[in-house]
Amino acid sequence: MILRMLVPALFLLTALLQGCAGPQRLSAVPAELQGRAVVPGVPGVRYRADFDTDQLEAEGEEVNRRELAWRASQGLTGPPPATYFLAISGGGDNGAFGAGLLNGWTKAGTRPEFGLVTGVSTGAIIAPFAFLGSAYDSRIEKFYTEIEPKDILLKKPFYSFLTSDALTDNSPLWRRVAEEINRELLDAIAAEYEKGRLLFIGTADLDARQGYIWNMTKIAANPDPRALELFRAIIVASAAIPGAFSPVMIDVEVDGEKYQEMHVDGGTMAQVFIYPSDIDLKELERKAGVQDRARVLYIIRNSRLDPDWASVDRRVMDIAGRSITSLIHNQGLGDLYRIYLTAKKDRVDYNLAFIPPTFKEPHRELFDTEYMRALFKTGYDMAVKGYPWAKHPPGFGER
Repeated sequence: MILRMLVPALFLLTALLQGCAGPQRLSAVPAELQGRAVVPGVPGVRYRADFDTDQLEAEGEEVNRRELAWRASQGLTGPPPATYFLAISGGGDNGAFGAGLLNGWTKAGTRPEFGLVTGVSTGAIIAPFAFLGSAYDSRIEKFYTEIEPKDILLKKPFYSFLTSDALTDNSPLWRRVAEEINRELLDAIAAEYEKGRLLFIGTADLDARQGYIWNMTKIAANPDPRALELFRAIIVASAAIPGAFSPVMIDVEVDGEKYQEMHVDGGTMAQVFIYPSDIDLKELERKAGVQDRARVLYIIRNSRLDPDWASVDRRVMDIAGRSITSLIHNQGLGDLYRIYLTAKKDRVDYNLAFIPPTFKEPHRELFDTEYMRALFKTGYDMAVKGYPWAKHPPGFGER
């Protein structure tokens, strides 16, 4: 539905908007200053996915040391025998699948505590609660089984695209995030950061055409009052479908000069991520004095992996919309392949969950309550029975 609204607007935008003024903003960060921009009051909490590997590695070393120190304070010797990673993908209201799977996994009694949780788009909404553990399962269940479209967005008049930065008003989502994300939640996340655990969220800076990885645990641990607003803004930004939802403007500074970055859905850069492939996990652990241990990765792909057949009408909006959804589908597959090869390199046990091709519930509109409830139940039921995790993405290891 959102894509059908978005595509014709983009075509008309090119033809008609040459002289129309949109919402105002501060200047974007110049290209040569990209690596020096900081968020006032909350510095050192993000990494450019393509450039800041050194900073990510330094954080990884420090986290390993923090984990050992915390365990020693509890009278425990050395690291745990295994470390677990969880990556939650985008997928809009298909996030109900991941929410159901996590709840069912808890019920099955086999869900581990994750040392690293990452989220993109709808996965960014789930990730903080998945990170904090099963005590927060009801929060994500409620979100994906009780909300209606009006709880996420309000429709604007179609002609509003002439002067607006989005086709819908996502102020209901902002309010929902503000209700769920408070200082108490941040304090709980900060406590886990001290134990050597990490929560990462992905967004995309449209000005720089660059993916950003935000260290949400480090933001939560920052006592500055601006940290809470930044935390909320990143979650909304990660879920902000370009053109459909307004981008989130994040204020930054370079040498005291004020700029703004335009952040949108992290899925424009990657549907799911875990860490840059050039990071050597074993070397990070060695530097921190951690002996080699088992590493286990779980990926929740809030989407089907099989081709989704549809009869496409010979109309511009239908053809363009179908093409865009095809690009997103195949980008998501590519992300799974990339993560698989990275996992093989680092000897990480790869486990993948996705919406099964047997799921046939009609999808009438975005954030269709009945659709989400049915999808939640599908994920829940599969997990309660012992989810059949795939050990490779489609096309690998099948012969």
